Amino acid sequence: MRRARSLRIAGAWAAVLALGLAGCGTSDDGGGRAGKADAEAAAAAPDRVEPLAARPKAELPATVTSADGHRVTVKDTSRIVPLTGSLNEIVFTLGLGENVVARDITATFEQAEKLPVVTRAHDVSAESVLSLEPTVVLADSTTGPAEAVDQIRDAGIPLIVFDPAKGLDDVSPRIEAVAKALGVEKAGTELTARTERRLDAVRADVPAGTREKKPRVAFLYLRGTASVYLLGGRESGASSLLEAAGAVDAGKESGLRKDFTAITGEALAEAAPDAILVMTKGLDSVGGVDGLLKVPGVAETPAGLDRRVVSVDDGVLLNYGPRTDQVLKSLVKQLYAGGSAS
Repeated sequence: MRRARSLRIAGAWAAVLALGLAGCGTSDDGGGRAGKADAEAAAAAPDRVEPLAARPKAELPATVTSADGHRVTVKDTSRIVPLTGSLNEIVFTLGLGENVVARDITATFEQAEKLPVVTRAHDVSAESVLSLEPTVVLADSTTGPAEAVDQIRDAGIPLIVFDPAKGLDDVSPRIEAVAKALGVEKAGTELTARTERRLDAVRADVPAGTREKKPRVAFLYLRGTASVYLLGGRESGASSLLEAAGAVDAGKESGLRKDFTAITGEALAEAAPDAILVMTKGLDSVGGVDGLLKVPGVAETPAGLDRRVVSVDDGVLLNYGPRTDQVLKSLVKQLYAGGSAS
């Protein structure tokens, strides 16, 4: 499932649209947990990142060790190309958005939407990147193909590879690593503190009653147009978010050790989710909640019987970056409508 994992890291998978609390209400379709008014309000919210108040001044050169072992020196950050949506989000939020000259297809927030896209089906086009004359390129270990990465590096462009973010514990180290590479460590410290403060505030709002009865939530990856229906396991990337929201990752708990496995009635019966977490585009691709209930096994689960579906936009769900507090807030709001798990 390398492709699924690649999409996850890039900014939550397969693309388009991002949260900023936009589109994070449950897709109602006549039966979701969130009220129609809440869903409409979320959909109308601007999909924007929130840069730090002061534009940072880079202290260059900055020398760092890339996750793939290369020692890289950055002397100029005037033309930055981040090759994943999550890296784009961090760079913009650090206050360096004016220096970004391209985006990955998963960088869908408002400030980046007019930038040229340098990926094709989530693979990097080295020619497109080099044509923009970047002074530094940011990637992560899921960025590919390897030939494209090598071509950019062989052209003499400083290219830094970062470890992918897989959970909440990765948020601060990833922000700090990007900031250090771009010579704005003070901004990184500031953004890290802000992000951690906001995450802590959301955690504090998780209803106390969940300690006695934690809702079981299954994370489903759906692409109806491609007949892709997957159930997330231990390595899906959703576990830490669900656990921070006071829930149990039903796929992980049922013994699924990999990132994803094909949905079967047996697997869903074993997971027995009280709620289902999906990405907004994935839910749309199967025809909303009504279509989701037609996926084999879903309608028979407690979540299916209750039409309890939690929807978060693709562009931020698993980014694990400066907007993850918004994702967690959305999960908590949708899971505990009325203040307690049902």
